[in-house]
Amino acid sequence: MITKTKALEAASADAKTIESVATESAKDTAAVAAAGFEQAQVQMKEGVQRAMKTAEQVAHFSQGNVEAFVKSSQILASGWQDLSKLVAANAKASMDETMSTFKALTGVKSIKEAFDLQTSFARTSMEKAMSESGKITEHSLKVAEQAFAPITARVNAAVETFSA
Repeated sequence: MITKTKALEAASADAKTIESVATESAKDTAAVAAAGFEQAQVQMKEGVQRAMKTAEQVAHFSQGNVEAFVKSSQILASGWQDLSKLVAANAKASMDETMSTFKALTGVKSIKEAFDLQTSFARTSMEKAMSESGKITEHSLKVAEQAFAPITARVNAAVETFSA
């Protein structure tokens, strides 16, 4: 027969075993939770660092876009200024030639001489207009190409950066 003392001792031993198992289980659970928390912290920190790096890259890339736009605008402004000077010079030369022809017309002695002078003036004016028109078109295309070069470079950089 089991005596009361032995039963109490057995119950006490069982309680100690249960307590020991519960304590070990709680320690194991706490260790697993702590490890999980540490891993979550590390992953969160890495995620924040990646996000910060991406934000810096985006800011840097955007700054490059602004710089390309400014450079493009400067090239375009300079090109249009040169084109305006070219047009103004052509207009002045045309006006000078018109005045010269007008003065020559005031001194003609016959209608045939006036007609020949006027015909020569018209032919020369048309030839110069065609020639200058070609130069202006060529200059305009060159300016457009140069002005779009920085923007084209940024588009290519964007494609390379974001498609990788």
